[in-house]
Amino acid sequence: MQRWLIVYSSNTGNTKKVAEAMYKALAKDESDICLLKEFPDDTELAEYDVIAVGYWLTRGGPDVLTKKFLSRITNQKVVLFQTHGTEVGSEHSVTAFARAASCLGDNCDILGTFACQGKINPALLSRRASIPADDPHAPNARNLKRWEAASQHPDQKDLDNVVEFIEAVKRKLKLREKYLAKRK
Repeated sequence: MQRWLIVYSSNTGNTKKVAEAMYKALAKDESDICLLKEFPDDTELAEYDVIAVGYWLTRGGPDVLTKKFLSRITNQKVVLFQTHGTEVGSEHSVTAFARAASCLGDNCDILGTFACQGKINPALLSRRASIPADDPHAPNARNLKRWEAASQHPDQKDLDNVVEFIEAVKRKLKLREKYLAKRK
């Protein structure tokens, strides 16, 4: 049995929903969950076998609080999960994982990544309403369609996908342990 820590930053509640689904999927394992801004600085991260870090995207990467936390993690198995208004699998989404990974401390092993589309902060959409039409974030037909689609997420299918993702990571961990035991 692996001991998991799920730490997340959530601006609109999207990442919180994903984190809670992840925590529920780990019910049989010993796990802790905490909102990052409430996470005690003196927590000994080495006490955990896996650290799952969830965040929302801003300017193509994790929020500032998450970046700072990621730099504290060293010598750990890590799962990264993110929510964003863009399409899952888009270049923006994939690049954001790379930016998050680059914030990690030394010798971390990323076991998996999970992305989920989510509602966009209404304040951000309001600001975007007045930007010039030639700006890539302008409210053009493509963006309006994407923003509407994002407003429906995370949905139940997304949360079911979180459970499947966690099960896959747990299988990967078991196989890894078996492999390492044979090498001894």
